[in-house]
Amino acid sequence: MITTQAFPTVRAIPRSAWNDCFPGALEDWDYYVAVEHAAIADFQWRYLAVFENGTLVAVAAAFITHYRLDTTVSGAGKRLTERLERLWPGVLQLGLYAIGSPVAERCDAGFASDVPQGRRPLLLQHLLQAARQDADAFGIGLVAVKDAPANDPHWADSCRAAGFQSMPSLPTGVLPLPYGSVDAYLGSLGKSTRKDLRRKLRAPGPRVEWRRNIDDVLPEVMRLYEATLTRADLQFERLPAGYFTGVLERLGERAVCVLYWVDAQLVAFNLILVDQHRLVDKFFGHDVEYTRDYNLYFRSWLTNVDYCIQHNIAVYECGQAGYASKLRLGCEFEGNSLFFRHRNRLVNTLLKVVKIFIRPDRSDPAMAAAISET
Repeated sequence: MITTQAFPTVRAIPRSAWNDCFPGALEDWDYYVAVEHAAIADFQWRYLAVFENGTLVAVAAAFITHYRLDTTVSGAGKRLTERLERLWPGVLQLGLYAIGSPVAERCDAGFASDVPQGRRPLLLQHLLQAARQDADAFGIGLVAVKDAPANDPHWADSCRAAGFQSMPSLPTGVLPLPYGSVDAYLGSLGKSTRKDLRRKLRAPGPRVEWRRNIDDVLPEVMRLYEATLTRADLQFERLPAGYFTGVLERLGERAVCVLYWVDAQLVAFNLILVDQHRLVDKFFGHDVEYTRDYNLYFRSWLTNVDYCIQHNIAVYECGQAGYASKLRLGCEFEGNSLFFRHRNRLVNTLLKVVKIFIRPDRSDPAMAAAISET
C-alpha cells in the first residue's frame, strides 16, 4: 500500500533515511536544516514523502512562495515587465507551490536505495499528487517542478502524464577539469580568453583566505552580498546572514567561504560546497569598486579551478548565472526544465500564452546559447 505525507520540516524525516535517498549529495539533510534555521523571508518549506507499507521509499523538498512570472527574464524583457508591474501591481505574481528548492542547485526526487529504476516513475506520480493535495490545503492553484534535470525522462514523462506544461529553465554551468595544472586549463580555452586571463594573473591580486567561520567578518560579507544582489538581473530569493553561517556550521568540512582581501579591506567572498568529487559555487559577492582593478570574478574562478586541480576534484559546478563569461571559460551546460500546472483551467490556458514571452532564452543571447547547448 502506497501513502504520502507532507511535513513542514526535514527533521520529521530521519537523517539517515533522507540521506539514503540522496547518496553523496552535498545538499543533504544537514543542508536543509541549515536552510530552515536561516528563516529565508517569503518562503515556507515543505517535504514530501512516499511510503510503501509504512517504509519510506521516496522524498522531495518543496516550498511555497509568491512567484513573479518574470523571475527568469532579463534585459529589455525585464524592463518591460517591471513597467507592467508598476501599472498593475501584482499582475505578474501568483501563489506557487514548487517541488525543488530556491537554494538547491537542481530539483531531485530521492529514492530509497532498494527502489528499482522501474518503480521510480510511479513514485514520482505519487510525489506530484502529494504536492497537488498539499497545495490545495494551502489554497494554492499553481504547482510546479523547479529545475528538473532535462535529461531525466522520468520527470518529463510523469509531469506530462499529470498534465503539466513545460519550458526551459536556467541551465547549470559545469566545468570538467581533466587538467594537471591551471596553465593546462588555460591552454584549453580560446586564444583571446587565454591571453586575457594570463594578463590578469600577472597583475597584482587580492590576498586569499579560506574560512569555515566568518562570524567576525559577517557584516562585511553581508554588505558585499547586498551590493551584488542589487546588481543582479536574476534573483529568486534574498539570503539572510544566518544562511551563510548556518551552512558553514552544519556542513563542516563540506562548506567553506573564500575571502578576498585588499590590505585590510574585504573586497569579495565566495561560499562553496565541496567534496572529493565536485566543488559547487553557491554565491560570489564582490565590491564593484575593486572588481575591475583586481579582476575579482576571474581571480575567484581561477582560485576554484586551482583548488579542484590540486585536490583531484573532477567537476566545478558554477551555477545559473553569468552565462556569457562561462561560455568563454569553457563551461558545459546541463539543461533544466520547469514544469507547471494551475488547477484553474482559464489561468492554466493563460500561462500557456505567457510562457512564450517569459522563456529565459528570449531576453539573454548568452543564456539562449547555453540553453541551446543542452
